[in-house]
Amino acid sequence: METTINCAEACVEGCVLGDKCPNKEYAADASKFISETSLDKMHEIAEEARRKKLTQPPQWVIPDFPE
Repeated sequence: METTINCAEACVEGCVLGDKCPNKEYAADASKFISETSLDKMHEIAEEARRKKLTQPPQWVIPDFPE
């Protein structure tokens, strides 16, 4: 039986599933990105994403009211 967890909440202090982690391949990619990318470049990427989000038109969400 496979265990499903919310990694964003459960693995804040580190992976709780260890070798059984379904996202293990992404951890290697993330570690490679962190080791090969300068902090200044990461700031540039984050700032570009922030600017892109600010220039998008607002998205209106109309809630479903119970009848």
